Amino acid sequence: MNITAPRDSEGYLVNPEDWNGDIAREIANEEGVELNDTCWLVLGFMREYLREHDIAPDVRHLISYLAREKNCGKKEAKQLVFELFPYGYVKQACKIAGMKKPRAWSTG
Repeated sequence: MNITAPRDSEGYLVNPEDWNGDIAREIANEEGVELNDTCWLVLGFMREYLREHDIAPDVRHLISYLAREKNCGKKEAKQLVFELFPYGYVKQACKIAGMKKPRAWSTG
C-alpha cells in the first residue's frame, strides 16, 4: 500500500485529518514498528488529545495516561513508550499517529 495523503519531507502527514488505521500501519511499517494493542492504545490517546486540544500531546501527558491505563508508575510508562517507539516519541509515535511534526519540545 502506498500512502496517498500528502506528507512532508520527513514523512509526517501534512493534514492530520487524513489519518486512518491503514496510514498508521504503513508508516509503522516504514519505521519498523510493530503495532500491538498497547501501540493502538497510545495512538488512540494521541488522536483523541489532538481532537480535543488541536495539538499533539506532550510526551508527559502520554506517560501519565499510560501509567493510569497500565496501572504502573510513570518511570515504567516512560520506559514502555521507548520500548514501543525505540527511535523516540516525536520521530515515531507522532508520525505514526498522523501528527504534524512537533516543533521542539521534550521527548521525555
